[in-house]
Amino acid sequence: MAHPQAQRKNKHPPACGRPSPPPSPANGRGRKPFRQLAALLLGLALALPAASAADTTAFDIEVRAPDTVRELIEKHNNLERYRQVPGLTPAELDHLLAAGERGVHDLLGAQGYFSPQVTLRRQEAPGARPKVVIEADPGVQAKVRQVSITFQGAIADAHDADAARQRQNIMEQWSLPAQRTFTQDAWSSAKTGALRALTARRYPAGNIADSRADIDADANSASLNVRLDSGPPFKLGPMQVSGVQRYEPQLVPRLARLAPGQVYDQQSLEQARQRLTASGYYDTATIFIDPQTPAPEAAPVQVQVTEAKLQKLTLGGGYSTDGGPRASLQYTHNRVPILGWRAITGLQLEKADTFVQTDLRGLPAESGWSLGAFAKYRRQDDGQLVTTSQQLRYGRSRSDENLERSEYLQLDRAQVSTSEGVILSGARVGDGMALSLNRAWTRRQFDSMQAPTRGYGLAAELGAGATLEGVRKPFARAQARWMQFVPLGDTPRASRLALRAEGAAVIANQSARVPGSLLFRTGGNTTVRGYGYRTIGIDYDGGRVTGPGRYMAVGSIEWQRPIQSESYPGLFEHIVFLDAGDIAQRPGNLRPRAGVGTGVIMRTPVGPLELDLAYGLKPRHFRLHLNVGFTW
Repeated sequence: MAHPQAQRKNKHPPACGRPSPPPSPANGRGRKPFRQLAALLLGLALALPAASAADTTAFDIEVRAPDTVRELIEKHNNLERYRQVPGLTPAELDHLLAAGERGVHDLLGAQGYFSPQVTLRRQEAPGARPKVVIEADPGVQAKVRQVSITFQGAIADAHDADAARQRQNIMEQWSLPAQRTFTQDAWSSAKTGALRALTARRYPAGNIADSRADIDADANSASLNVRLDSGPPFKLGPMQVSGVQRYEPQLVPRLARLAPGQVYDQQSLEQARQRLTASGYYDTATIFIDPQTPAPEAAPVQVQVTEAKLQKLTLGGGYSTDGGPRASLQYTHNRVPILGWRAITGLQLEKADTFVQTDLRGLPAESGWSLGAFAKYRRQDDGQLVTTSQQLRYGRSRSDENLERSEYLQLDRAQVSTSEGVILSGARVGDGMALSLNRAWTRRQFDSMQAPTRGYGLAAELGAGATLEGVRKPFARAQARWMQFVPLGDTPRASRLALRAEGAAVIANQSARVPGSLLFRTGGNTTVRGYGYRTIGIDYDGGRVTGPGRYMAVGSIEWQRPIQSESYPGLFEHIVFLDAGDIAQRPGNLRPRAGVGTGVIMRTPVGPLELDLAYGLKPRHFRLHLNVGFTW
């Protein structure tokens, strides 16, 4: 049958010529009839397309089927595309019905209905458009009876534990097991998943050698058979880098850390790519190997990078109830002249916490460690005491995907005064100088570093040194932090618990003048809500002055519940929390000071915006807390 479009006939008579426009009057007479005629013609021009569009519907469709398949047939039946073809004859429509019936059979078969009852018939009534009625009884949806996954190639012949584990993982992760409902999409997805698991490690040239779904329409079942061909095992060869102009060529392999001879692993390549882009030296990076290489035992690693600019300036601002308005500046130079190191200089202006700092970092060595130096000047004003501190640091550090490590020698100096400018001295207020050797370790396993909803973080720091002012005394310092998000359900809208704990200690003689920057105070937006910024410490002079202490313990439990909103899903969350913490000069003197409250979190592109109302149980008053961003 010829396509119905070819059978259309021209229903419109040929044009008989256009009427000549009336002569323009020399004056105002005759303009009103001309405007009326123009308006009439414009109205006809606008009305004709609408009438024409309404008249092009050749027939209506009515689907009579169970709810499980009705919408599917309504949207995807083959007849929909012909409804706007004008001038269909009854014979042409009958031919379309025969093809449409086969199309509905195929449509239901793709959903696992292999014995459907389908009829299409035409209904006509005088003065009305023809109607096509589709009646479908899908029958019983087929289920998978059995699954057979076999292997050929190197993975079938290998007897090592790695290959055996990969074969086992492919079979265990098969997404269409026995007794599962069979659909064509599920079948295709299962095969794709199996191939992805095969090519993710050792066998990037793997393919599906054979796949077959044997359908038993009478038993409404499907037997699935897949044979995977792994091809040869791959190992990484030499790295071939392109796009390097501004920075040293050895920087790419040192950051990527992909050793020749390493077993091919797609995840390792992705982690290497992330290290390159997170380094700040490269805006984009692509890492891949050619599965068709003739040397799979040493496949060349292709790395394409786009280098970041040599210098960058970032301006920022914010506000918190602890410190008020805040302005910040960060200047980055990726290759300082002569030295060749990266320098990141930052400035923050805030009433409670103002500082300027410079972080110099050398290029990483082949081991991944890089040398660095750090200098910082800081002024902290908590409303009672003003602590001015200086810090110098030199050491080495290494940053991996989720782990950061550093070892450094540090010099600290602090001066303390009252808000009126009176200089204070002595071991208890935290003025002094100290030199210490430190080691720090941080692991982050959050699903997002901007607005996490699951995962955990752990951090620990150990140091030992000696004071340099007054009576010189040795000291040791330890600090640990932990945070974890615990989902209370499997859906994205499930609530969760946010748990947090922190402990720290400085062990030294009571007369040792340990700088206040190494001691502890707490209270505020991100520690113990319901209390002011750094107002939990050691109280002196009848509570009129609060100084730093040598022992700290802080804990928090927070319930976070997404606010259900159809207009803005996931934008707002409601929280209820209990915070507690204290500072003491001896561990036995720690007495938790608690704060309870509730608040609202708004998820923004720059991190969570949190507004809390907390009640401090010891001061017995309410306090409003506003904070932007996630800090860990």
